[in-house]
Amino acid sequence: MELTENWFNQYYQDLVAFMQQEKQPFQKWGEVIETQLHDFYIATPHGDMQRWLDAFVKLPKPSNVSCQLNQSAIEFQSNHITPEQNQQVLESLQGLMPWRKGPFQFFDTKVDTEWRSDWKWDRIEPHLSPLHGRTILDVGCGSGYHMWRMLGAGAKRVIGVDPSKLFFWQFEAVKKYVTLANKAAPPVHLLPFKMEDVPMNLRAFDTVFSMGVLYHRRSPLDHLTELQQALRPGGEVVLETLVIEGEEGQVLVPDDRYAMMRNVWFLPSAKTLCQWMRRLGFKNVRIVEQNYTTLDEQHTTDWMTYNSLKDFLDPNDSSKTAEGHPAPLRATIIANV
Repeated sequence: MELTENWFNQYYQDLVAFMQQEKQPFQKWGEVIETQLHDFYIATPHGDMQRWLDAFVKLPKPSNVSCQLNQSAIEFQSNHITPEQNQQVLESLQGLMPWRKGPFQFFDTKVDTEWRSDWKWDRIEPHLSPLHGRTILDVGCGSGYHMWRMLGAGAKRVIGVDPSKLFFWQFEAVKKYVTLANKAAPPVHLLPFKMEDVPMNLRAFDTVFSMGVLYHRRSPLDHLTELQQALRPGGEVVLETLVIEGEEGQVLVPDDRYAMMRNVWFLPSAKTLCQWMRRLGFKNVRIVEQNYTTLDEQHTTDWMTYNSLKDFLDPNDSSKTAEGHPAPLRATIIANV
């Protein structure tokens, strides 16, 4: 099977039709989305795209598939799957490595991802406004683990944006089996875009999540403004990011790397981040949780064999990064517009 522009147009047909409805807030995005999809998938293809597509296509379609979206692992089961099909599942998913966000259980195959993303969800979910019936944007969604948890919580439609094309195929592997289980494609879509590709002043989403993105942005205030402008009046933003211990006004700006990452720019204290958000006009800004990332939550596995958190910390003092900065502390701030 080969990738063609027609293939992608058909693949996103439901989402494009939704966005192009007249007199609704997504119409502005609907005017440009087909051009955006062409530019990302056809005009600038990834060198591994065909290999990933081949792995995806080889995923078998057993009958009587069931799925669970409201538990730690997004899980698929079938009482009609054969040993040969289970082997095909394993080999296909291995063709989409590395797997960073999860966990997932594809029939007999457990995908032990680098991150226990379910732990983050368990910390955040109790503080959220009910997601039932809401239209949600997940910025930096990765392979979409949290998007499926949002759907499981009753979301009406979930759109994720993340520029990684490998994440797209991992997401589509999950969506393939959710579709088989429900006998219809779910209203969940991953777009290979950055937040900057979402039209300004859309004012359309009920809830916007930005988890693990802010510290990668050279201008954090611009990112906060983008999140703000994506929300309808009264909508809710859920912002999870790296912070430092400290009072209002304190910010760490690494000289070079932070935890071996070059693209970390600003690590404010949680109180400073709340101050930034209030200055931009967010309302009801509150810190709902803070936690230090542990070696159990982020680690190397058979499904992600590259360096992970233990390699990014001082080997003699786990309270510091390899560069001597404070170890990763994450906070979640929720606010309204």
